[in-house]
Amino acid sequence: MHVVTIASMTPDTEAAVSVDASGNVQWGDKLVVNPWDEYAITEAVLLKEAHSGQVTVMAVGAEAQAEALKHGLAIGCDQAIRVWDPALVGADSLAYARAAAAAIRKLGDADLVIFGKEMSDSASDQHVFQTARKLGWTMIGFVAKIEAIDFAARTIRVRRMTDQGSEVVSGRLPAVISVLKDINEPKYPTFIGIRKAAKAEIPVWSLADLGLSAAAVAPRTAISGHRELPRREGSAEIIEGASAQEQAAKLVARLLEEKIL
Repeated sequence: MHVVTIASMTPDTEAAVSVDASGNVQWGDKLVVNPWDEYAITEAVLLKEAHSGQVTVMAVGAEAQAEALKHGLAIGCDQAIRVWDPALVGADSLAYARAAAAAIRKLGDADLVIFGKEMSDSASDQHVFQTARKLGWTMIGFVAKIEAIDFAARTIRVRRMTDQGSEVVSGRLPAVISVLKDINEPKYPTFIGIRKAAKAEIPVWSLADLGLSAAAVAPRTAISGHRELPRREGSAEIIEGASAQEQAAKLVARLLEEKIL
């Protein structure tokens, strides 16, 4: 059994986001492990504990992404790999998927790839489905529970959420899945795990290592700019009265005057 989980660092969801006059997004200074990825990493480790085998945590991105990999190592992943090349600067989701799929193929024996539902900064999951397509593997999104998985028989059965409720889906391995927060309780690093992760040497695979050219990951789309949403403005009127009944009567009269009632 070899499970790969993809992790990333994203701006803290509690950070105040703003756009300056030049259209540059200010995310704040703090990056955290993408909250959705915490569930993906934990699910991969839980599968290892239940079935034995190996878990690889992988990231596509610059040096800052190494912190997500250390988090994975600290909670039980066996090895970490970072994919990066200067040609990936400004990569769109398709370029990201091409690089991720090539790295997964390079591992050679991956059975299952687990993504978090989406990246919290872009609120996008295109890269998940594109990675599965580039691999040519089964894709199942919005997984709330892995009901059964048989690595020997190469089968997986999951419960996934839909707009109407949930459904049980079966598929063949190898597969790519994206998981929701209901799938588990995220594991947290232990002191020993943190020390182990701090000492780990994390290899960086370039495009050349993956057999890809710069042209292969040239972005097909680009962000032309950012702008803040218009600020919502309004006013409030306090209705005074000697009693609740008097206030209610004044409120009804005011609503009638504004033709709301």
